[in-house]
Amino acid sequence: MLPLGSGISLGEGGTPLVESSLSSNLYIKFEGTNPTGSFKDRGMALGVTVARESRAEKVIVASTGNTAASAAAYAARAGLKCYVLLPRGNVARGKLIQAALHGAEIIMINGFFDTALRYVLEHGTKYAYPLNSFNPWRLEGQKTIAFEIYEELGCPDYVIVPVGNAGNISAIWKGFRELGELGLCRKLPRMVGVQAEGAAPLAVAWQRGLKSPLFVDKPKTIASAIRIGRPINWPKAMAAVEQSGGLFIAVSDSEIAEAQRLLASRDGIGAEPAGAASVAAALRLKVSGTVVAVVTGHALKDPDVIEISVREIKDSRELLLLLEGA
Repeated sequence: MLPLGSGISLGEGGTPLVESSLSSNLYIKFEGTNPTGSFKDRGMALGVTVARESRAEKVIVASTGNTAASAAAYAARAGLKCYVLLPRGNVARGKLIQAALHGAEIIMINGFFDTALRYVLEHGTKYAYPLNSFNPWRLEGQKTIAFEIYEELGCPDYVIVPVGNAGNISAIWKGFRELGELGLCRKLPRMVGVQAEGAAPLAVAWQRGLKSPLFVDKPKTIASAIRIGRPINWPKAMAAVEQSGGLFIAVSDSEIAEAQRLLASRDGIGAEPAGAASVAAALRLKVSGTVVAVVTGHALKDPDVIEISVREIKDSRELLLLLEGA
């Protein structure tokens, strides 16, 4: 069900499917345990493999951070030069550090992700192999999320996916469709795409009954991984939601932050804000049936948005008093 049987790998996939305490019949597919901490590794393993098989020497991506980190790691593994274009001031520190650590050539672009992606499309593809999610091999790798959900749970009623550049939701839907074609899934899940309110071109259009997005020129949200106003894969995402009988939904930054806190403090899962958006949507919708929320990245990818409460003590006596009163 994948085009290549072996290639560049860092041990991606096989991520946990955890039953959540936050809602009945809610499961968390935690993609933060992939090698670079996000779901991007699934597609990047295949994309970089194809790049090397195509005799490319250089790869290039535009990114809000996760794609950059993943491309840099897999390119390093394959011995390829990696260029990453990042929107200045709009990349989480943890992801920027990863890309630099893996030896990528980092190029800062004024503007948002959409500007960086336009640079890749207009100029970068002439000189390097592109690995953004318009590359079909990326999405072929990402559809394995559906296969793993099926292996552990069967076919759920709903799968909720954060939507930024809008490739992952269509990839997961493609995986479930293929399971259906093989007779393994008799009833396919409904796909739910979740966006942040300040970066919701698909969700707002869906609510208004429109067939195309209402693009956002200056997206704003704490969820940097989905801070994208002009998702390139929007037709595929729209098709996935329509074909599955699903929906798009927008959640607020406060809902995302609360979901992130609850997921960590009650389920022990540290999610980056974009990943927590799927849980925020699940808590808002309260649908019946089995629900899988795809948590796309680890909390340490985007540490700056996490509020930390620290209690200081002066001596051991104060500690004993604190513990006795607990």
